[in-house]
Amino acid sequence: MAWRGRAQRGWGCGQAWAVLVDGRSCEELTAALAPQRLLGRRFNFFIQQKCGFRKAPRKVEPRRSDTGTSGEAYRRSALIPPVEETVFYPSPYPIRSLIKPLFFTVGFTGCAFGSAAIWQYESLKSRVQSYFDGIKADWLDSIRPQKGGDFRKEINKWWNNLSDGQRTVTGIIAANVLVFCLWRVPSLQRTMIRYFTSNPASKVLCSPMLLSTFSHFSLFHMAANMYVLWSFSSSIVNILGQEQFMALYLSAGVISNFVSYVGKVATGRYGPSLGASGAIMTVLAAVCTKIPEGRLAIIFLPMFTFTAGNALKAIIAMDTAGMILGWKFFDHAAHLGGALFGIWYVTYGHELIWKNREPLVKIWHEIRTNGPKKGGGSK
Repeated sequence: MAWRGRAQRGWGCGQAWAVLVDGRSCEELTAALAPQRLLGRRFNFFIQQKCGFRKAPRKVEPRRSDTGTSGEAYRRSALIPPVEETVFYPSPYPIRSLIKPLFFTVGFTGCAFGSAAIWQYESLKSRVQSYFDGIKADWLDSIRPQKGGDFRKEINKWWNNLSDGQRTVTGIIAANVLVFCLWRVPSLQRTMIRYFTSNPASKVLCSPMLLSTFSHFSLFHMAANMYVLWSFSSSIVNILGQEQFMALYLSAGVISNFVSYVGKVATGRYGPSLGASGAIMTVLAAVCTKIPEGRLAIIFLPMFTFTAGNALKAIIAMDTAGMILGWKFFDHAAHLGGALFGIWYVTYGHELIWKNREPLVKIWHEIRTNGPKKGGGSK
């Protein structure tokens, strides 16, 4: 077949294109042009040494987040940062990509509850000293001249009026606000997507399972989550205590993200996820399971109230339907994983995990009481 007057671009690398003009072969074309030495040796550079076409090797590009139906669905959600230029690398063996996250989930959960047990020991040990320090401070304030308009005193007064649960979640809310501000820095976008969004197709798998729990790209998303956390903080801390609540919250964030990983690998719908919804669902489910007759209301519709038990059933049903039907606006797998973990923990996990912390506390008590033994000289 003759190619008339046009060369196909994209083939050949380092040599000239092979062209058949007016039905003549490469050798005939070379012989016809040989007498014309107007350009000398430089003209021969444009004559290919071999007949035929040679196709350039095809580059294998990593899968991008905006390819396929899953990428399109995630781009439509205003809660997810723009990831059109972000490259993800889904594993050819998806099940293997869950091994490291599984070990990280188990290890982090154990460390969280172990640290909470030690924290509670130290808190109880210093409570008596804090009590006497508080009495002394109150006595000094009573005899010390009061300063008018003392801003620090007003802050302390506001802080002391908060419940234990509200004081506990204040640090969590501050961390979420800080990460939200970091999302607004253009030069940090790639770093934020890499470490503050969880995705089983990302090169970094484990640390985002925790960091994404404090990450929100949308102001509405963050405000809604923090409002729910603030609303349930007093109840959950009264049920579990400050130390056990922190262990539960942090573990819930990692566990809900692992369930999200499993859901994405099972369906093949990869995409970034972020937000505290999974951990907050654990808190909400724990409170609703423990106090099923409590009355709840929606912030925008305060006139309609319903029981906590019915609210939990509705949330689980909605997230289950979202997983089955493939809804993408929320990460329904993470929501469902967090809710089921909260129900399991207040029903069975508290007895299995927290009440069996005594051996660890005894070891820590021995270390704190005796300390490292000093070696003595031989007698």
